Amino acid sequence: MMEMEKEKEGLYIMSVAARMLGMHPQTLRKYERAGFIKPARTAGMMRLYSAEDIMQLRFIKHLVEDLGLNLAGVEVVLNIVWKLSALRNKVFALKDASEGWEEILSGIEEILNMVGYPTT
Repeated sequence: MMEMEKEKEGLYIMSVAARMLGMHPQTLRKYERAGFIKPARTAGMMRLYSAEDIMQLRFIKHLVEDLGLNLAGVEVVLNIVWKLSALRNKVFALKDASEGWEEILSGIEEILNMVGYPTT
């Protein structure tokens, strides 16, 4: 848990993050407004981007620039990725137990429904 908190700690101000990512600061603001990231804030309300935020923004940049997704497509993919990550964590927690398969199955069906894939 402590490592996760360190990852989420703000490290980079917006101008540095934008330069690292090759993005315009306005693009970072747009992704924040869309709910894709939530940078920490200083007492003076400056945005501070964590290593996790930078990783997420690189992934978003890949989705937009390399795969040609629009913001709605990015939102769908991010929701799928977040749900799959939660399921993966659940599987790791259950790896020695035989319980929990219903929750995993339900999560998989939820993901399939998110993209309009029939589950029956």
